[in-house]
Amino acid sequence: MTVFKKKLTLESHGTTPTFINITEELRAAIAESGIREGIATVISPHTTCAVFFEEFVHDVDETGTEFLQNDLNAVLEKIIPDQTDWNQYQYPGEEHYRAVERWPDAEAYLPGGDRTALWNCDAHLKATLIGSSETFDVTDGKLGVGTTGYCYFVDFDRTRARTRKCIIVVMGE
Repeated sequence: MTVFKKKLTLESHGTTPTFINITEELRAAIAESGIREGIATVISPHTTCAVFFEEFVHDVDETGTEFLQNDLNAVLEKIIPDQTDWNQYQYPGEEHYRAVERWPDAEAYLPGGDRTALWNCDAHLKATLIGSSETFDVTDGKLGVGTTGYCYFVDFDRTRARTRKCIIVVMGE
């Protein structure tokens, strides 16, 4: 069995969840792997990010967000409202704030000591609910999904723009 790994570097914009269509990168990784029959797994190593499989939607809003993604955001917002207050959720608690304040790069997480920069409990919960990975069929060296099936990476963290990673692992023969 052959195992092939590829790391993607993605940019999230903050302020709203960032959805990134990574289907072409997934197809390219499968082709690059040379694997004809097997599976491809897409993994997010970040706790506020998720990977999901959904239909490609041709309709987008003024920001370029697909309508299904807006609908997903609206449904998740009903279940897990965006964190807008320090006591809305238990996380982050005082011990977490103190721990982050001791990190060597604390300024990146708490710019100017601003604790609101850690108000992302909703992002953690949404990512947990959606999941951090998806596994796909690889048949005849191609991504084994229907015409409208696409793979998306989403960063639910709205606190700031970030550089994110996504790992594609292709295994098989």
